[in-house]
Amino acid sequence: MTHELRIAVATDPGLVREHNEDSVYVRQDLQAVADGMGGHEHGEVASALAVNVLADWQGDLGPAVAEIARRLDAETPAGAGTTLTAIRWEGLAFQLAHIGDSRAYVLREGELRQLSHDHTMVQALVDAGRMTPEEALVHPRRAYVLRALQSGNSHDPDLTWHQAKVEDRYLLCSDGLTDYTDLDDVHEILLSTEDATEAAWQLIALANGNGGPDNITCVIVDVVRKKWWQR
Repeated sequence: MTHELRIAVATDPGLVREHNEDSVYVRQDLQAVADGMGGHEHGEVASALAVNVLADWQGDLGPAVAEIARRLDAETPAGAGTTLTAIRWEGLAFQLAHIGDSRAYVLREGELRQLSHDHTMVQALVDAGRMTPEEALVHPRRAYVLRALQSGNSHDPDLTWHQAKVEDRYLLCSDGLTDYTDLDDVHEILLSTEDATEAAWQLIALANGNGGPDNITCVIVDVVRKKWWQR
């Protein structure tokens, strides 16, 4: 293998909430962010369950998400739920599993592009041409999620395959980042801050600098070329 993944994680409850309902899991072949829903007790349980399933999982993410949904039904109270955005690597190819409003981005050759598609009311209105993206950014119900993994009412995730390139940088994040920051500022930090851990904490600080009303989680994955002596 001529490349390796360098992974950094930062998570913070924000400045308003006492509890962090976000859960995160990373290993070399899999990274995931889950944002709990249903109040802090239910949300924490649901997001933790999701990443615990992934921690024991090998292979395709479709059955993994189905297992998360099954266990939510069996083990959590009605209303407990979570978003999930996860990447599973096979060399430079990766599978993206996504449901809810956490997000996945790629920074490639200076351009930041969103890989996931929000499952929210405002995004559905944007898709239907009934709202502009600019209006969606400030809509008071922009966090209203239409699809999630939820006890008694789970939906299917988006499952897609992508091809990475050496020097790509990937960001997985909860909506505590994207709902309360300007994407241009996120882009600038990812572009200008070489150290991934420093960049992740700068993103946390950016959201907290705008009031930090939600939990914030960031995972940054850098695809780097191995040195000749590492091969």
